[in-house]
Amino acid sequence: MKPNLADLRKSYEKGSLDIEAVGDNPFQLFKKWFQQAEESDKIEEANAMTLSTLGEKGYPKARVVLLKGFSEEGFVFFTNYDSEKGRSLLMNPKVGLAFFWPPLERQIIIKGNAEKLSPEKSDAYFNSRPRGSQLGALVSPQSEVIPNRKFLEDRLKALEEKYKNIPIPRPDNWGGILIKPIQIEFWQGRPNRLHDRILYQSINHSSWKIERLAP
Repeated sequence: MKPNLADLRKSYEKGSLDIEAVGDNPFQLFKKWFQQAEESDKIEEANAMTLSTLGEKGYPKARVVLLKGFSEEGFVFFTNYDSEKGRSLLMNPKVGLAFFWPPLERQIIIKGNAEKLSPEKSDAYFNSRPRGSQLGALVSPQSEVIPNRKFLEDRLKALEEKYKNIPIPRPDNWGGILIKPIQIEFWQGRPNRLHDRILYQSINHSSWKIERLAP
């Protein structure tokens, strides 16, 4: 018998979040939660996050990307700037990020503004990647229609030969994106759907207003 989706329920009982205990800096709380997610043997990719953008025709689109760094400046990932994702980010830099860690019954929801990382920082990360990943950035015309899988495999073989025994350069259209947050919300599941939601809102990029939201 097929399950009735309306009957699928879970009681969240693994933690709580008190506004008196969270501290003034959301990045410190993010670091603590992220470390706990990394240490959980039930979470395979703690750095997987949903990125939401507004596209060229005004439709939102969400996809999972991988966080590759964070600091009090913001959150960093890497992409092809000519992809649908890259074009959307650079056309409309207002974006959303979301982390969801079900084993911990936690979400972090972020609103912010996107900008390119410096070429030097993008170079440093690109040079740290495995050669296969470097070649992949050159091979794929991301988001474009391609005829078949063989198209990619043929391009990969050609580039492997071209860059045999020499460094692989970072493509000009590939690099880092920094999301500078204006809001960071921490969500902790609680029983009876009375979840804890603590919202940090940036004030002049120097301090944060902290509020509790109704679930």
